[in-house]
Amino acid sequence: MSFLQHSSRARIMSTGELGTRVPLLGDAHVHLGLIDQTLLLAGGIGRVQELGWIPEVAAQWRADADAAASTDPGTGGYPEISIAGAFLTAPGGYPSDRAWAPAGAVRAVQSVADAGNIDALAAVAEQVAVGASVIKVTLNSDAGPVLDDATLAAIVLSASSAQLRVVAHVEGIGQCARAIAARVDVLAHTPFTESIPDALLKQAVVQGQQWISTIDIHGYGTPDARQTVSRDIALDNLRRFVDLGGIVIYGTDLGNGKLPVGVNAREVRALQGAGMSADDVMVAMTAWWRTMPLGDSLVADDSRGNERVTFVPGPGVPENFAGSADFADWLSHARVVAARELENL
Repeated sequence: MSFLQHSSRARIMSTGELGTRVPLLGDAHVHLGLIDQTLLLAGGIGRVQELGWIPEVAAQWRADADAAASTDPGTGGYPEISIAGAFLTAPGGYPSDRAWAPAGAVRAVQSVADAGNIDALAAVAEQVAVGASVIKVTLNSDAGPVLDDATLAAIVLSASSAQLRVVAHVEGIGQCARAIAARVDVLAHTPFTESIPDALLKQAVVQGQQWISTIDIHGYGTPDARQTVSRDIALDNLRRFVDLGGIVIYGTDLGNGKLPVGVNAREVRALQGAGMSADDVMVAMTAWWRTMPLGDSLVADDSRGNERVTFVPGPGVPENFAGSADFADWLSHARVVAARELENL
């Protein structure tokens, strides 16, 4: 059964407003410290994966969201929040030199050559201690030093021992290949600095690596010449990854530039442009890796489905939605509501 077959016409009982009920939508790449997170529910996003901030601050966001949901299990004002904790990087590595990354958001990891496995293990343990659901590493050779192979391997092994996936920012020639060789579980962005050879894409797919899309960061709808090149590279890589059966997760890198705080129609259209059907897009927006044991395939996780749902007001799912802009525009009007507010029709 397709995900769109899980949709149903519904009415807001208090107002009579008609619309469509669909599974709870999520964004798997968000930086909550750079946005107003209280706007996400109104924008149709009911769960987020925070992918890099001061660990203690991120843990408090999650605690606040959980407390608000306990007070009002329907909405509570905040989305469901999962966190990664700090960015793990080489000393002096990305994003330690970025103005948007506050002190404490970046954890420099000493190399295995200098410290053995001790610092890599400690860095992962620190994120586990604050409740991280994934471990975020950065491999951005265009911006500075990167973790060497041995240190990256130690982080991946430590995360795996804690039953957590590793999400990697890869940027720069050869960094995607390094992430695949290290068996990194998830790429935080579709690779955009180089065309990934088909053989390497096949290896990633066989290993079960998943990619978070983030296509719209390349120009926010009006790319300049440099952004156009990056976007074209990313879309070509994504198309071929999808053709080979790769798993794509909807994520926008929300907080990075002029992105809508909610469902991003441009990101949805980009996924469709990469060969994903509307059903595929819905899977990418509603399926989640975080509650599954390592090694399991991506499956639907509607852990709060009896409390929160996504409601798209107005007409139903566009009849000719497959591959059309109509679907993206329709979905961009979504908002999160309490299931108890709806009457199915």
